[in-house]
Amino acid sequence: MAVLRATAVIASGHWPAPEHRATVTLAHHDRHRRRIRLSADDGTAFLLDLPEATLLRDGDGLKLEQGGYIEVKAAIELLVEVRAASPQLLARLAWHLGNRHLPAAIHADRILIRDDHVIVDMLKGLGAQVQAVEAPFDPEGGAYGQHNHDPAHPYGLGSRYGKPEQGHAHSHGGHTHVHPHADDPGHEHDHTHDHDHKH
Repeated sequence: MAVLRATAVIASGHWPAPEHRATVTLAHHDRHRRRIRLSADDGTAFLLDLPEATLLRDGDGLKLEQGGYIEVKAAIELLVEVRAASPQLLARLAWHLGNRHLPAAIHADRILIRDDHVIVDMLKGLGAQVQAVEAPFDPEGGAYGQHNHDPAHPYGLGSRYGKPEQGHAHSHGGHTHVHPHADDPGHEHDHTHDHDHKH
């Protein structure tokens, strides 16, 4: 029997639920992939074979060549929950995390991050309330969002809702730079360098 082969990622809510064939549960660090053999939760073996490395999000559907979809599920992980006494403080904490380019899942009343004692101490110093929790980790797409170019994907083009990068691009001397606005820490720098050195 031929190995099942998944060749496309369809955003959560955009693939037909009746064609669900299996579910694969992956931790965050296992969800940025291009080509890898995986086993679904029920033991179904399949090959993920994408055109480029893509960040798989909770609820995405992996489209199988043979028909049907395998649903991606974010695994429960040990994380740090960050809360604040006011929405303004939570926004300030989110800015500091974004300024350090740290993966963070931002919710209306809390932020989830990986445990890092230096960062946790910084957050406490800023007035945050922190505690260890177990939860799925599905952070903002900034770090890997540039790999998700499907406009239908809610995390495509490096933003939470598939909007274009907030910034401007320019080229010079073989370099392309995308500069985010300084007051928008949720977007990261994307620098592409194409050097042709001849000596």
